[in-house]
Amino acid sequence: MDTSRSAGILLHPTSLPGPHGIGELGPEALRFVEFLKEAGQSLWQVLPLGPTGPEGSPYSAYSAFAGNPLLISTDRLLDDGLLEPGQVPKSAPEGSVDYGAVDASKGEMLRRAYRNARAGKGLGEDFERFREGEKGWLGDYALYAALKEKFG
Repeated sequence: MDTSRSAGILLHPTSLPGPHGIGELGPEALRFVEFLKEAGQSLWQVLPLGPTGPEGSPYSAYSAFAGNPLLISTDRLLDDGLLEPGQVPKSAPEGSVDYGAVDASKGEMLRRAYRNARAGKGLGEDFERFREGEKGWLGDYALYAALKEKFG
């Protein structure tokens, strides 16, 4: 039985600094992991990471499998060629989080990235591999998400 001790921190990625209203799983998350390592921490507890309602609570996730699209790294979309710098919304004001505004802004940005991907600007093979590997839940969740967006 392993009785060694470990220490860490509980911090949802949305609480990390980020230019678009909430933290993302991008460069700031990587810097945080490096900080934890330098501080001698070995655990990062993140809370549920699923898609949430308008209040942003990680405990109100719509899916046990899907990730929260608000956590998608804007920098990664730029690096992968799915967005051009002019397609990224301006930075959100610092302070309290307006999840409705973040959702609207990030949603439009992700739709642009999707249109760019469909136009052949990146991730074609990776996306198809993802779809195939996650087919047990992805189609049903995509239908649910589309109906939820359309009808509320």
